[in-house]
Amino acid sequence: MGRESHVDLSQTVIAMHDIVKKFGDFTANDGINLTVHKGEVHAILGENGAGKSTLMNVLYGLYKPTSGYIEVAGKKENIDSPEKAIELGIGMVHQHFMLVQPFTVTENIILGMEPTKGLQVDLKKAREQVVELSERYGLQVDPDAKIEDVSVGMQQRVEILKVLYRGADILILDEPTASLTPQEITELIEIIGHLTADGKSVILITHKLKEIKSSADYCTIIRQGKYIQTVKVEEVDENDLASMMVGRNVNFKVDKKEQEPGEVALEVSNVHGNDYRNIEILKGLNLKVRKGEIVGLAGVDGNGQTELVEIITGLRKGTQGSVKVNGKEVFNLSPKEIFDAGITSIPADRQKHGLVLQFSNAENLILQNFATPEYSKHGVLKKDVIRAHATEMFEKFDIRPRGKELAPSGTLSGGNQQKVIIAREITNDSDVLIAVNPTRGLDVGAIEYVHKYLVEQRNKGKAVLLVSFELDEIMSLSDQIDVIFDGKIVGRVPGKGADENELGLMMAGGANNG
Repeated sequence: MGRESHVDLSQTVIAMHDIVKKFGDFTANDGINLTVHKGEVHAILGENGAGKSTLMNVLYGLYKPTSGYIEVAGKKENIDSPEKAIELGIGMVHQHFMLVQPFTVTENIILGMEPTKGLQVDLKKAREQVVELSERYGLQVDPDAKIEDVSVGMQQRVEILKVLYRGADILILDEPTASLTPQEITELIEIIGHLTADGKSVILITHKLKEIKSSADYCTIIRQGKYIQTVKVEEVDENDLASMMVGRNVNFKVDKKEQEPGEVALEVSNVHGNDYRNIEILKGLNLKVRKGEIVGLAGVDGNGQTELVEIITGLRKGTQGSVKVNGKEVFNLSPKEIFDAGITSIPADRQKHGLVLQFSNAENLILQNFATPEYSKHGVLKKDVIRAHATEMFEKFDIRPRGKELAPSGTLSGGNQQKVIIAREITNDSDVLIAVNPTRGLDVGAIEYVHKYLVEQRNKGKAVLLVSFELDEIMSLSDQIDVIFDGKIVGRVPGKGADENELGLMMAGGANNG
């Protein structure tokens, strides 16, 4: 299995018995059992909306179970608040971090539990404690950096340190790899190893099968709120886990027929641009995507992918260069003008750039088109038409739960929020579709579904630019793969038969075909 196990089966730290959690008529958890031992990594696997996070929110005291009970270290406990959970040694790192952006790493970790010297907060002592904790568990952080200036991976390490600082022995990690790069994922798995070696137990909410295989001892599968079974991870393979989770066989291979691409739809020439610190990050980048092809942009996070997409879609101004859609210059035009010229995008940050979380799902599904005659008349929205469109999209794109067309998008699970964006952008039917990490945070069933739609767009003669940190995804979907390093394309290889090691070398700046 490749990982050292630290499980002590003689010590049960958590036992959840027949947990039922209802929200009105909706049953999110329907009689779920979970047993976790000391030193164990226990994965909870299920599709988006299967009830994984709800179950953990019950354990962490954010929700009260409708029925069932919890034992901690063999003793029945009423966990009625996160404070009570922390008192019992249970800490939770949420998928969307709860950090104060202008504060430093140290200030965030000690928030609410500051060591004092007289009436003053003893920041020197706090900093020493943070450094000691981070060294003990291999959690590299800069104690003096502000949260707003550090990577997503470091923010996550800060969240883990926050719960360790509060004395947690049981750590719940909710979708911990959803926004990490492959390197950061490897580091996180090492950190989990350090934690369990120290006798801590880790509960991992995830739907990434590869990570379960590389980091978990046991795995409990939940499907549509019901307990399916608990398995020993070394005794099952990824296909077994996938079919238990989805309830059918999942096709990991993308079906894609050969086709001859058409003329160039998107042409990026000699684009230069700066990052948020105003330092040049794009250094004369060239890229072409033709109609009827998927070009995958492979690279380690931080080499200019984000800035490139923001410049192409009008969210950021470039310093020089050219971006053409079907031969028409759109460089540094407004997002609306670029959208009208024929570019749609599935953005990297669905909550920041993809959706207005307070708006209903129906409204989010027509976000760029609300002013068209189809959806409004004399400035008044045609609510019945908008709702009917949403019902159709919910059905077609399998957005769950059904019947939530008028609920705010913020109430959906992350994976279903992603489906709302994909439904909207594909329905926009533009010549160029830019998909940035389109399957981030999605389960295998939904990933299969998104891949099918991207290939369908290509087959219809659309130009698709796929920007993804998942190398497997780039390799299985792309007709051509462009490798970005240090703000330039350093190599281009055909997608068919692409070699992972060769790509990895180029991504690290070690080879240059370009």
